[in-house]
Amino acid sequence: MAVTLAEVAAHAGVSPATVSRVLNGGYPVAGGTRTRVERAVEELGYVANAPARALAAATSDLVGVLVRDVADGFFGILVAALQRALGPEAPGQAGSGRLTVVCATEGAPAAELAHLTLLEGQRAGGVVLTGGAVEEVEHTVALTTRVARLASGGTPVVLCGRPPLAVPAGLPVSTVAFDDRGGAFRLAEHLLTLGHRRIAYVAGPAGLSTGRERLAGHRAALARHGRALAEDCAALTVRTSLERSAGYDATRALLRRGRSFTAVVAADDTVATGVVAALREQGIRIPEDVSVAGFDDLPVCVDTAPALTTVRVPLREAGLLAAHLVTRRRQPPPDGITTLPTQLMVRGSTAPPPTGRQP
Repeated sequence: MAVTLAEVAAHAGVSPATVSRVLNGGYPVAGGTRTRVERAVEELGYVANAPARALAAATSDLVGVLVRDVADGFFGILVAALQRALGPEAPGQAGSGRLTVVCATEGAPAAELAHLTLLEGQRAGGVVLTGGAVEEVEHTVALTTRVARLASGGTPVVLCGRPPLAVPAGLPVSTVAFDDRGGAFRLAEHLLTLGHRRIAYVAGPAGLSTGRERLAGHRAALARHGRALAEDCAALTVRTSLERSAGYDATRALLRRGRSFTAVVAADDTVATGVVAALREQGIRIPEDVSVAGFDDLPVCVDTAPALTTVRVPLREAGLLAAHLVTRRRQPPPDGITTLPTQLMVRGSTAPPPTGRQP
């Protein structure tokens, strides 16, 4: 016979309502009381009745996570951390783990809205939207409406790695942002301090919030060293998509232009691997001839030869925080926005520019 909520409450010495609060995770419960309830759940083998909970709360135990590309290491690290924090084996989740459903959008605005509609139909208990936002006015309006509708129905929504949305105050919508602009600024300053003045930039696609912030930080650092330098480097900027092959093609295009450069900054680490491949194919040494840097600090960065200078984005920390926010185990700040710092990781792929030789 299945263990009941009342039996768990009696075993823990608390009321059934307290057990319900602990299992739902959205209410404050004293640490000692929470521990007794979680221990009782484990000892008795209590399994929550998901359909009944869904009917009572108008939501399910399903948490939908929207990503651009499931094969991209950026999203893989973030989602893995989030899923571990939501799973049944996570601390504080005994008997009340959440089912994480990952939805890939391939960067298509229509797909993003379609997935949100499906999650609303499934009475999702939470939604996390990850990665850069497509900054098209029509899509932003539609997305804001969809998110507000989900939240007004009791579904917490977390925007992770993207800008906040202008939803009505009081709705359970929070933002976990990265200091992309500051990280890009520090990376450009690192290269300028080394002596580089001809810095190429392989940027991401236009209209993506992450790329906009990173390029803005990069340009702000250049502007501090003079208008002429900023304009020279602007002419060495190439727009591309966020794949390794795109970084390779963009670097080939830069080399064909015949304009000299001593450093290349890539929109992210995946693009940077393509940059490295294109340079080496032309016999250009890294960093002796050209320095290369990326962004994100994916695990592959320390395994490249030389190891890649990059900006660390705290993806694991963001996944954990998003999990706590979407289950209301942690309350957001008053403005709903938590900005996580980025960190410059200087490695072997950057060095002072060569003297007397240009690529």
